[in-house]
Amino acid sequence: MAAFFARLSSVITLAGAQVLRILVVEDHALVREGLLQTLRGLEEGVEAIGVPDAGEALRWLEESDDYDLILLDLMLPGTHGMGFLGALRKRFPAIPVVILSAMDDADTVGRAMKQGASGFVPKSSSSQVLIDGLRQVLDGEIFLPEKLRGRQGSRSRSGTERYGLTPGQVRVLELLTQGKTNRQIGELLGLTEGTVKIHVSAILKALNVTNRAQALLAMSRQRIKV
Repeated sequence: MAAFFARLSSVITLAGAQVLRILVVEDHALVREGLLQTLRGLEEGVEAIGVPDAGEALRWLEESDDYDLILLDLMLPGTHGMGFLGALRKRFPAIPVVILSAMDDADTVGRAMKQGASGFVPKSSSSQVLIDGLRQVLDGEIFLPEKLRGRQGSRSRSGTERYGLTPGQVRVLELLTQGKTNRQIGELLGLTEGTVKIHVSAILKALNVTNRAQALLAMSRQRIKV
């Protein structure tokens, strides 16, 4: 375990002086403290808080929801992590949540992503996989380790995949179907409005349409799932 966190510290680098606030929700003290020590040691601009359960997490978030990322263990005392994930997405939609779990079966992974997780990292993963996941999620993308991408069943084989959309573009498309504006999508996904516009343009080009209405019509006619 100590070796894992030592390797983790050696491979993470964060550019710039922006303060990153990370909330770690993990009931196992050894894992939680190891993660916190590693995250805090990245550079001066990282603030990491660790809590053992959902109740404590909510108390911290209600006091201040200015967090850039939440690392969430699914097996929490007192409440099932999957239900708590859904609650987090509803109450704090702008904060991406990355699942860190010992369970990585197809059903668990699929349910977590459907509930709105921005990433899923099995606890058996290497430190590099975890780092890649954090980097991608902080960049506004959705992360799944290579070995899990084939486990998404019909979700990973959805119509959007035929058009070469990235996971981030799929999330934007999902919000487009809900009638969200670029500004609202940016607020929900933690992206700038300019980044959302880039994603929307790429989606329209991929679907071979010129506006949102045509995109929604094309999705309906071709029964494209998101």
